[in-house]
Amino acid sequence: MISLTAPVISLGGKAVLHDIDIRFDSGSLTALIGPNGAGKTTLLRALAGLLPGMPARDPRRIAYVPQGASSAWAMTVEQVVALGRIPHGDQAPVDAALESCGISDLRNARIDRISGGQARRAMLARAFATAPEMFLLDEPTADLDPAAAHQVMALLRRTAQAGAGIVIVLHAVDLACLYADRLVLLSNGRIAADGPPAAVLPLAAAAFGLPWGVDTAPRLLPPEA
Repeated sequence: MISLTAPVISLGGKAVLHDIDIRFDSGSLTALIGPNGAGKTTLLRALAGLLPGMPARDPRRIAYVPQGASSAWAMTVEQVVALGRIPHGDQAPVDAALESCGISDLRNARIDRISGGQARRAMLARAFATAPEMFLLDEPTADLDPAAAHQVMALLRRTAQAGAGIVIVLHAVDLACLYADRLVLLSNGRIAADGPPAAVLPLAAAAFGLPWGVDTAPRLLPPEA
């Protein structure tokens, strides 16, 4: 479980989020959604204890993977993932993380010589290797093709069902609705809605400035020409 209460969260002296009072439990996958600039990444970083004035977090319990996370060193994929086991030094969790994230065949490849999507999965595998109680992930499906994005989301769903808490920032609202237990909609720096996908989705459509339509399943309609 992780919680955060803050009347105002600021960056560079500018208020970004207001009236935050939220809790995320173990065994649940929550997606933070909302328009660009709504404060999703700021909320995730605040939860991770990475902003001034926010409560410190135990890195042994919480794994944070920022958007665009990468390695600047000419390391192999396996070496990058193994960073998640420092100071344990055991190999089995590294092998399991590589397998879970579908990159075992890349273990000996240099991370600076693989695709952006493959590198993103390597950074996710590093988080899995730590075996945390809570994952905080910023756009974990960015740079992935549709099949790989579904594989990652299915993995996260299984991980939550196994007892971990997962909070992810997603722009892909369709993936959020398919895999998340809960959606938290951010709009204009505030939590505009919080609940199961079916309840939040109509409000999300309004926040994105899109019409809302229902046929055989809830969906977001494209703007009219």
